[in-house]
Amino acid sequence: MGKKKIWSFLLLMLVALSVVLAACGSDDASEGNTEKDNENEGSTEGDTGSTSTGDKVLVFGRGGDSTSLDPSRVTEGESFKVTKNIYETLLDFGEQDTTIHEGLATKWEPSEDGLTYTFTLREGVKFHDGTDFNADAVVKNFERWANGTEDQFPYYASMFGGFKGDEGHVIDSVTADGDYTVVFKLKRAQAPFLKNIAMSPFAIASPTAFEKDGEKFGDNPVGTGPFKFVEWKRNDSITIEKFDGYWDAALPKLDKVIFRSIPDNSARLNDLLTGAIDLADGINPADGQTVEADSNLQLFERPSMNVGYLGLTTTRPPFDNAKVRQAINYAIDKEAIVEAFFEGRAEVAKNPLPSSIPGFNEDIAGYEYDPAKAKELLAEAGFADGFEMELWAMPVPRPYMPDGRKVAEAIQKNLGDIGVKAEIVSYEWATYLDKASKGEADAFLLGWTGDNGDADNFIYVLLDGDNIGSNNYTYYDNQDLHKILIEAQTEVDEDVRNELYKQAQEIIFADAPWVPLAHSTPLLAGKAELVDFLPHPTGSDLLSHVDFK
Repeated sequence: MGKKKIWSFLLLMLVALSVVLAACGSDDASEGNTEKDNENEGSTEGDTGSTSTGDKVLVFGRGGDSTSLDPSRVTEGESFKVTKNIYETLLDFGEQDTTIHEGLATKWEPSEDGLTYTFTLREGVKFHDGTDFNADAVVKNFERWANGTEDQFPYYASMFGGFKGDEGHVIDSVTADGDYTVVFKLKRAQAPFLKNIAMSPFAIASPTAFEKDGEKFGDNPVGTGPFKFVEWKRNDSITIEKFDGYWDAALPKLDKVIFRSIPDNSARLNDLLTGAIDLADGINPADGQTVEADSNLQLFERPSMNVGYLGLTTTRPPFDNAKVRQAINYAIDKEAIVEAFFEGRAEVAKNPLPSSIPGFNEDIAGYEYDPAKAKELLAEAGFADGFEMELWAMPVPRPYMPDGRKVAEAIQKNLGDIGVKAEIVSYEWATYLDKASKGEADAFLLGWTGDNGDADNFIYVLLDGDNIGSNNYTYYDNQDLHKILIEAQTEVDEDVRNELYKQAQEIIFADAPWVPLAHSTPLLAGKAELVDFLPHPTGSDLLSHVDFK
């Protein structure tokens, strides 16, 4: 053996000996993931969810990073997944539904004409920065949003008809009546107003913090929630920890939550199987049986309230032609896509909202898979020889579409069969959303998880002309549809509202700005020791009650 080999051998023996001694010196060393500063924040196999210091830590693996931790500035679920636990809203939803419950407000009283809402606030609540939650804080949050722009607060415009000074702006004023009473006055009745108030984007933030940090507030979030922000390592992890000053002294049960970004679904499941994480979302439908067969794991089904779709940007030729859009609908074999990529855990979509939402139109037949009909419509539109286009595929798995790339490839094949040559392109997630929102895509895969269980949150938010530039990525604008949707917002009789939404779906079906693809049942998986985790249909999971056996 040469000298170099002898030294290498001795060095390896020395390293091995040091590892053995280190293991003997620590009986409860963590075998889970650790942060780069060696805080041992992963889970141990002997004491699931705990670190060597005894803290209960949940490591939550997810498909992508957040884009901002200011919930009023985002529209995507990876941000709300975190902010739901840092902030609170005036009203909250039920544990696994969208019924209205107490939040930061303990009482709410609407006037008979539906134009005034009086909220009584919870007392003794503190923001994470030590400042008081009160009526003035609520007023300052709503003033901040109302005085903003679509680029700043896209959801506010979508849910409240614009901003201060806009003709369609629903909210006339928000005022404090003492320290713990807030009065909202509306310009017109808005049937889903209470459900809108309960949505994650309208969580109440510390005015002291957002006034101090300005545009950077989304990097340093401060709310009243059960967990407070600790650290954000971009495209890696976000750490939040128990807020000792939380108004409910019994919560949260966990000491810390680490949200890890693991883009590949299979890699995320593997991390769960090896104990590197405790909970994983975006489980491939094909892997559901694997989880169910493992006694160390449990499978969770999120109540379905979503739609995955192919959007057709109606301002970009040739998609400014309704016949072309209809042809694309006929060309795509939706049943084959659902069968191949959802493993029976989804239903084929025909409308822009799922059948669980009141107002769903059962009578619409949907577009059948009919390539011959598609070619016929293309010829009528002047494209008998087809055309070339870009087909945008999501770079991350989403609850409504586990693998956007594979779905795009299936669509690409369908389009090729009718003479349309589609080039698949993609971008980093935040860039993808930004560019699509600006109307830069010919056609794009995207989807939506409902925020409040109301048809308005699907049809008006995603397909009304008011929301072009915010959540209406197709730039579809039909004035007849707009009139119906505004009437439906104002109407308080639920039966009448439902009929209006059925009419709206008939218009959308004929104009075909989307190819609705699927309504999925998203899957999550966790360690068997995990208790009291209840996936919410909105996709925003409150983790304050979660614990380990």
